[in-house]
Amino acid sequence: MIIVEDLHKHFGGFHAVDGASLKIDEGSITGLIGPNGAGKTTLFNVIAGVLKPTSGRVTMRGEDITGLPPHELFHKGLLRTFQIAHEFGSMTVRENLMMVPAAQSGETLWNAWFHRKRIEQEEATLLKKADEVLEFLTIDHLKTEKAGNLSGGQKKLLELGRTMMVDAKIVFLDEVGAGVNRTLLHTIGDAIIRLNKERGYTFVVIEHDMDFIERLCDPVICMAEGKVLAEGSLAEIKANEHVIEAYLGTGLKNKAKAGANA
Repeated sequence: MIIVEDLHKHFGGFHAVDGASLKIDEGSITGLIGPNGAGKTTLFNVIAGVLKPTSGRVTMRGEDITGLPPHELFHKGLLRTFQIAHEFGSMTVRENLMMVPAAQSGETLWNAWFHRKRIEQEEATLLKKADEVLEFLTIDHLKTEKAGNLSGGQKKLLELGRTMMVDAKIVFLDEVGAGVNRTLLHTIGDAIIRLNKERGYTFVVIEHDMDFIERLCDPVICMAEGKVLAEGSLAEIKANEHVIEAYLGTGLKNKAKAGANA
């Protein structure tokens, strides 16, 4: 579904993404792991159009989407969430969902004046869909709560709900487990699995919680220093000497040093 070819993103002399290449299969839940500073979030930002790449290419279902802005990618079904949830705090949970779909009739002054009936019909449809999404996510009891009052995990569920209000094809989730208690993280995991199996969503997940990655993701891609270091099942990734070296500073280098000192 997504092919990334020799992608680079430089900030002055710092190479945050340094020649990364990878493929995301349609219908998969792919995990993206790596130590802090590996370039994971920058890679997400480049793919999702938040940042323009220094060089390289990104395609989605064969179409070159390199450097397209987020609103164009939104219409193609590519969405991303953020480590810190971006809710509209003074609006209700239901209202946060209802405002997601683009090109609503009520957005123009002309329609607000002369096409009230059309607007009312659209709003009724959106309200029904928002309530269905909230029920799916098991937070329908919070529909009239101000979004700013939600817990961290509930806000992550709300962000996931936003992707359900449009025709999402692939969703990039950035540290969905950050600041979330274990019970809500399990609920979020259940929702992701259901969206994948029942609605065909493709997911790419950045996460440091290896239990969460193990439960949801196959394959897993490991990054370090802006490059793709390894790819495979989580068991294969954990056994990879290069991954051990990147995370712990042990493994190949220390073994070589020990051999030299022997």
